[in-house]
Amino acid sequence: MSPTNIHSGQQAMEIREFAERVLLSTELAQKVNAISTEMTDDFPGEAVRVEEPNRPPNLQFAERRAAPRLPSPQSLNDPHKRAVAHHILANHELQALEVMAWTLLAFPDAPSEFRHGLARIMVDEQRHTRMHAERAAKLGVQFGDLPVNCYIWKKAMDFENVLDYLAGLPLVFEGRNLDHTIELETAFNAVGDTRSAHIMRAIHDDEIEHVRFGLEWLRKLKPEELSDWEAFEKHLHWPLRPEKARGEDFQRQARQQAGMTDEFIDRLESAEDTTHKS
Repeated sequence: MSPTNIHSGQQAMEIREFAERVLLSTELAQKVNAISTEMTDDFPGEAVRVEEPNRPPNLQFAERRAAPRLPSPQSLNDPHKRAVAHHILANHELQALEVMAWTLLAFPDAPSEFRHGLARIMVDEQRHTRMHAERAAKLGVQFGDLPVNCYIWKKAMDFENVLDYLAGLPLVFEGRNLDHTIELETAFNAVGDTRSAHIMRAIHDDEIEHVRFGLEWLRKLKPEELSDWEAFEKHLHWPLRPEKARGEDFQRQARQQAGMTDEFIDRLESAEDTTHKS
């Protein structure tokens, strides 16, 4: 039986139960609606590696290249294109949420402090998914009306330990979003969609803290002899690599706020793709 929160009289939810709810429910509301109870980590359970998240029928992962691409900034004058953008971004946030839940189930022996921190970040990801889905609906596209890809999820299937997760999701995907959120905020403002721009700024601010969390735990868990950069590179699995951790409009100050050293930021900004692999 789950423990009881003595302050509220409500039963607390185990982190494992929360992760299973996010990852295994076929109802979107069960996946993305916030819970109101305290979370505990008394029973992390055995390691389980789920091959694919359960989703409602209209949000099943589509075949390769079947999902729409993010519309160009020049096309966002069209409300439908803005709706498509939010639909795509809602799926990105949902995948990140599902990968975090997968990580909690795959690595139950991770420090409880890390697991509690990750569960708190998942609450942000739930809110981000809802924000994008609600904005897409307001612009005329219900979440699930369009095919969705599985890019983030598939890359996470290569994670072999918590350090791989930290290098891959917080420092690549969320790190890259430090730039993309500002790029999209600018694009939405340019067409007068201040609501969409506000959503991007709010998510940007959260991403700073998510990247900080990833970097702090990378530092705690990496071998002492490795620098931040060496640990980051060592735990990336192809096709994830340093240059994938940035967008076009490089946000140096945001990365400083997230706790990256100037050396780390310089190397990230100057990293070049030296291969033609796809």
